[in-house]
Formats: sequence, structure tokens, C-alpha cells
Amino acid sequence: MSSDPAPVVSPPRADGSGETSAQVGAVGLSRREHEMLGFERQWWRRAGAKETAIRDLFDTSPTRYYQALNALVERPEALAADPLLVRRLRRLRTARQRTRSSQVLGKANYMD
Repeated sequence: MSSDPAPVVSPPRADGSGETSAQVGAVGLSRREHEMLGFERQWWRRAGAKETAIRDLFDTSPTRYYQALNALVERPEALAADPLLVRRLRRLRTARQRTRSSQVLGKANYMD
């Protein structure tokens, strides 16, 4: 296991511009919201490294960060800024919700 806390950064865009759609400009998103989307584009090797980076970069707890991120991915401006990322984040959120629901239902059935 590597002790390197650095994220694995996503490859450059296929169009070769090197700019992400958030950098190109999406009206209606704050700088912090653009930074959150950029942060979410990264791939993390370890969960703890991401939580530490959230505290350092956004000066907030991971819980508050994820609350803000969930609200952000529901906004049409975020979808316009980075449709692939926002759709991926929505899919991941839905999958986690399903897993939690099935775990709760499984426990309820087990207790009957």
C-alpha cells in the first residue's frame, strides 16, 4: 500500500484543450462550486486522504462538504458545467442509497 496521499488526476480531455468544462465557464456557479467539481474529478486511492484534503482545501468537515456537493449536483448549472461528472456523481449517490435501503430492509426481514 502506498503512503502517497496525492490523488490520481483524471486524464486531459479528448479535445486536447487541457481545459475542463468548468474552466471554460458555466454561468451561475460560484468559484467554490467550480472548485468542488474540479476536486470531484480526481480519483482517490484512499478514503482518508480525500477527507483530509476536504478539510484542508475547503476548510469544512467532510459531512458539510458532501451535503453541499449533493445540493450542487442537483443544480442545472452544475450539469451544464460538467455533465459527465454530475451524472456519475448522481449515479453513485443513487447506488449508495439503494445499498443503504436494502441493508435496512434486510435487517427488518431478519428481525421478523
